[in-house]
Amino acid sequence: MTAQAAIFDPIPRHARHLFFDLTPSADPRAALHALAAACDGQSAVLGIGESVTQALGVTVSGLRGFPLLPDARPPIPVTQHALWVWLRGDEPGDLLLRGHVLQALIAPAFGLVQAIVSFRHRDCRDLTGYEDGTENPKDEAAVEAAVARGQGAGIDGSSFAAVQQWLHDFPKFDAMPRAEQNHCIGRDRDSNEELDDAPASAHVKRTAQEDFEPEAFVVRRSMPWVAGADAGLVFLAFGKSFAAFEAQLRRMTGHDDGITDALFRFTRPLSGGYYWCPPMVDNGVDLSALG
Repeated sequence: MTAQAAIFDPIPRHARHLFFDLTPSADPRAALHALAAACDGQSAVLGIGESVTQALGVTVSGLRGFPLLPDARPPIPVTQHALWVWLRGDEPGDLLLRGHVLQALIAPAFGLVQAIVSFRHRDCRDLTGYEDGTENPKDEAAVEAAVARGQGAGIDGSSFAAVQQWLHDFPKFDAMPRAEQNHCIGRDRDSNEELDDAPASAHVKRTAQEDFEPEAFVVRRSMPWVAGADAGLVFLAFGKSFAAFEAQLRRMTGHDDGITDALFRFTRPLSGGYYWCPPMVDNGVDLSALG
């Protein structure tokens, strides 16, 4: 069993995130098999939400819904859907048309509820100008962080994806002096060097993956998005479970020590969902764990 390749591939020039809900009382089996055959794990990544396994009457170990954090400030939205498909490519028009094909393929069992257009900005930077994913593990360490192992056929080779859409307040961010912006992130924007004098609220310090027990490494594949006057980041992290992402999220929202991540001074999440990304087999995505 092998993981869906896009988890480790470089960030594409363009991408499209599609979110689907299951039609009430619909039988998802035929649609799921058709979608699994149409997703190659590289140009199209398939993620399955907990509502699908519930509809099938099966359990996938480690799969659950996005967490409710009632004490988080600011609030962390939960917008869990049944399916997430990450389309990747070089031309946004092609991605739109490919999405139309997939949408028709799984209708009426699944209905499209949201589509987010995203893209690579410069050398994989957020629209604030800061590099994203600097601390990503590499090579075998990335596989260790992002891929489930030792859990049996149908699960081994899979990954667990956390997806959030973040909305930036650019007037607020642009009004900050450069030094204040750097201290929010914990890095110098131009050199990408970590700042020794960054405050405890700096994002780098809130999410330092090696500072957790156990260590909380994930493979990030985030990309900016723009829709009209709004813009921000589609945060995407892959893990061998949701534990590492959840540990980071709890620390960012002050659950560990009462210190809130300085990111929240200029950006906030609009959505949040958890998805299980099955492994690949010769004929597409392996759905054997779904029975």
